Amino acid sequence: MFPNDTVQLEPSLRLLTTQTPGLHVGGKTALAWRGVRHNIGPREKLSLWGDHSIRLPGWFSERFPASYVARCLFDTKLTPGYAIGSIPESPRGPPVSEPERALLELLSEVGMRQGIEEARNIMESVLSPRMEVLGNLLKHCPSVKVVRLCVQWAEELGLSWAADARAAAGPRGKGRWTNRLPDGTTLVLKP
Repeated sequence: MFPNDTVQLEPSLRLLTTQTPGLHVGGKTALAWRGVRHNIGPREKLSLWGDHSIRLPGWFSERFPASYVARCLFDTKLTPGYAIGSIPESPRGPPVSEPERALLELLSEVGMRQGIEEARNIMESVLSPRMEVLGNLLKHCPSVKVVRLCVQWAEELGLSWAADARAAAGPRGKGRWTNRLPDGTTLVLKP
């Protein structure tokens, strides 16, 4: 940078990706950047994902409020970087999860950093995911919570792709999956 320059988001993210392999814009932010949004606030936190636990640099966090998630959402059989690419408006921009991957990243945050109602509203806007991509991601996602949320909510919301998601997910354990969320509500997911 030169004196009096303003730090820009996209070049900053590109710099971070060179320092942190696997870092990408994911979850709710990726969906919003790809046109799937619901009541996005003016200073919404960036949702960044990566393969390794890191601390975002102070200079970045001061300028761009962000959360960073280092979680292995998919098994090691899935090709690294699968369903991550640039957005058409910014082909040289930072890597961004494609809608199908971003949806599963969003669902993994339900009950932690993501509220149930907002997640359902966002999911309802995912009208035509590429089923070959979503199906592959569901097959490689060991998280019972994420897979069942995706299938159950797609069915409850009457989304046209619900049956395909159920077929791709296959059986995920027996019995109900239950978890008490930090806000006191209980999330119950059927098989």
